[in-house]
Amino acid sequence: MINVRIPADWPTTEAEARAVQDDLRTRVVLGEPGPPPGTGHVTGVDVAYDDERDVVVAAAVVLDAATLEVVEEATAVGRISFPYVPGLLAFREIPTVLAALEELTAEPGLVVCDGYGLAHPRRFGLASHLGVLGGYATIGVAKNPFGFTHAEIDDPRGSAAALLDGAQEVGRAVRTQAGVKPVYVSVGHRVGLDTAVAHTLHLAPRYRLPETTRRADSLCRRALAEALAGQGRDTP
Repeated sequence: MINVRIPADWPTTEAEARAVQDDLRTRVVLGEPGPPPGTGHVTGVDVAYDDERDVVVAAAVVLDAATLEVVEEATAVGRISFPYVPGLLAFREIPTVLAALEELTAEPGLVVCDGYGLAHPRRFGLASHLGVLGGYATIGVAKNPFGFTHAEIDDPRGSAAALLDGAQEVGRAVRTQAGVKPVYVSVGHRVGLDTAVAHTLHLAPRYRLPETTRRADSLCRRALAEALAGQGRDTP
């Protein structure tokens, strides 16, 4: 675990953050299919916060894409780098997530974020932001649709429906387990939507959420508890 410094030029206001989004959004690459599911490595990233103590911890967990066994883990701890503003959550997380990814010695391959890519009101969620800044192929797999709509989805595993903003498809609602609430998949950077959906299904053989997200969530929660204990305080 390392301590992360917030970059000196990091946005501090909503207006500054939105201007950065507007600039970086033009750099998203949508024309690449991305790595095939089940090949190479795939990496899950997630964060855990203690807002009261101004601590954020990020975890990156590399899995063998074929077996879903853990190859490597890394964590980073830092200060929360931006206030809570809906649609701008990436600015709270990105410096620490990038630091955790940079600690890895293994090639991360596809990076799976617990959040959004294009399925974001400004078409630039965490997955897109992380992909552009780090150069990674990224997708977002979120737990809720962020206000976008979709048609009814059939019950069998693998059923899907377009996630729509008006008439525009911004992602897909995908049922990873029969009869279980879907997840919401969107492209981040350098990956096509069909490939993103295929990866999501491959990574969720038993549970609703991908193994990448499950492993990274568990690791960052443990790391947050350790970071707070290291401050000589009890965890909440």
